[in-house]
Amino acid sequence: MNRKQLEQIFQRQQTAQRRFHEECADVVLLIAEKFAETFRQGGKILLFGNGGSAADAQHVAAELVGRFTRERTALPAIALTTDTSILTALGNDYGYDSVFRRQVEALAKSGDLVVGISTSGNSPNVLGALEWAKAHDIATIGVTGKDGGAMPALCDVCFIAPADETARIQEIHIAAWHAICDLVEAEVAGE
Repeated sequence: MNRKQLEQIFQRQQTAQRRFHEECADVVLLIAEKFAETFRQGGKILLFGNGGSAADAQHVAAELVGRFTRERTALPAIALTTDTSILTALGNDYGYDSVFRRQVEALAKSGDLVVGISTSGNSPNVLGALEWAKAHDIATIGVTGKDGGAMPALCDVCFIAPADETARIQEIHIAAWHAICDLVEAEVAGE
């Protein structure tokens, strides 16, 4: 462990963030618009993923239900990663690949927005939920990295972080999520 290693990490972070800023503005704006449109039409947002992506789903739901930087009305967002009784029952009874699909089946309706997060774009449980939503004409957004994996084919809009390392993808995801929350909150607040 030394300063040179740390500088190399910083360089990879800076390269990934520079690419994000140069290449991803349009899709970030489009996702923010889809979120705002969902809320304007009385819909809710369902978010899910595994590991760090599960944490992102919870983080985003918390920012929307609570607040990001402004006082405003609460926005309906649910992270499907938080109910251990549901997750373990579904995992036990249907298999882990069904833990998000079954919740989307139970909770999603026309006018809602289903948001799957997977750094690889290939998590079977995330893809299964997106596939169910798409088959039932419920809007879908994917948030991924690398080459997008199988996710883009199942999404109305897919954000692909321009990075290959999981850590860099996750860093870009949180930067994108914060920008989306800020834009949506400004829209809701009438700014």
